[in-house]
Amino acid sequence: MLNINETFKPFIQDGWKKSGFNRPTAIQEAAIPVILEGRDLIAESPTGTGKTLAYLLPVLQKIDSSSQALQAVVLASSQELIMQVFGEFQKWSEGSGIRGASFIGGANVKRQLEKLKKKPHIIFGTPGRLNELIKQKKIKMHEVKTIVLDEGDQLLVREHFGPVLDIVKSALKERQVVLFSATMKPETEQLAKNLTENPETIRITKDETFEEGKVEHIYFLCEPREKMLMLEKVARLNGVKALAFINDITEIPVIAAKLQFKDLAVSLLHSELGKMERQRAVQDFRDGKLRMLIATDVAARGLDIEGVTHVVHVDFPRDIDQYIHRSGRTGRMGDDGIVISLVTNREERELKAFARKLNVPVEKRIFYKGTIAVEDIRKLERGPEWKGSKGKRSPKTGKIK
Repeated sequence: MLNINETFKPFIQDGWKKSGFNRPTAIQEAAIPVILEGRDLIAESPTGTGKTLAYLLPVLQKIDSSSQALQAVVLASSQELIMQVFGEFQKWSEGSGIRGASFIGGANVKRQLEKLKKKPHIIFGTPGRLNELIKQKKIKMHEVKTIVLDEGDQLLVREHFGPVLDIVKSALKERQVVLFSATMKPETEQLAKNLTENPETIRITKDETFEEGKVEHIYFLCEPREKMLMLEKVARLNGVKALAFINDITEIPVIAAKLQFKDLAVSLLHSELGKMERQRAVQDFRDGKLRMLIATDVAARGLDIEGVTHVVHVDFPRDIDQYIHRSGRTGRMGDDGIVISLVTNREERELKAFARKLNVPVEKRIFYKGTIAVEDIRKLERGPEWKGSKGKRSPKTGKIK
């Protein structure tokens, strides 16, 4: 077993003690030795299993704080994920003398250039902005030994692949490339192999290192026009802290405004918002000031927010990977959570197909007196004459007869 005290420098040992961790997670146990040895790595592990520390700790361990050179780069596809990982860096590098800086699209370029004067050892950034600064020769990559691709499957899509490839090629020829993702399609893995040299491949399917939390997968059957009402009912649940996913970015402000009009503490998160608005929305949600954050996948990808009670698929996921990534925002590190899908009849069939592939039970629920209930509860409360009814759903209204 990986021994943190024997493996890492004192400042990392101190951080480990302060965090109260008992032992490394499965992905940390498997990935850390590989990264410390300097080998390239492609790693797949479920959401909420500690992937950030699996690469951050060995990267910190390898930094020479006495040097002025930039030595490592961490890439991620969204501003939110970069700021989250940078926050972890600040916490874990305390007392080490290691300097870091973040560079994201949409931020003030002059202010970002000021950060470079402090000679960061590690840079955290989105591909577009980082590649732009490299091409302008503002960031010098000639001594960069390690490049990390966080949520690598998102970085190897068409939109980001060109800049990512340019960034990797601009580093030392003997560079180390490390890629982490919760899901890995064969085509993504092939692209990752093109960026790496004889990579070690690690796949963690289930983590036994922490007590398994209970994540319940449920759904509500409704017409498209009823989804707004269902979302409002979720937002009114006691103690709710929900992340709701919408596919169409133009729909988000409309939905948020309707819920806010009903005096519900909700906000929105998407890529067209300004940097400060996005940061405020995430921080308010983290702090428990919001009952619900309505988001697109790009904005919420990789976000690790403690205590998310519910994930809501308002719009049905485009594919099974999207279902996995969205659903993984709740039930993290062994906590409990509920994944809710608001589905039409056609989407119900697709959801059940996903559930079979993932080997998870998915059950139908109704709202009854403001709470989530099994369908049979109404039959029980209406007495013997109701029990004889078949309780069929009207094809026109979707309501139980």
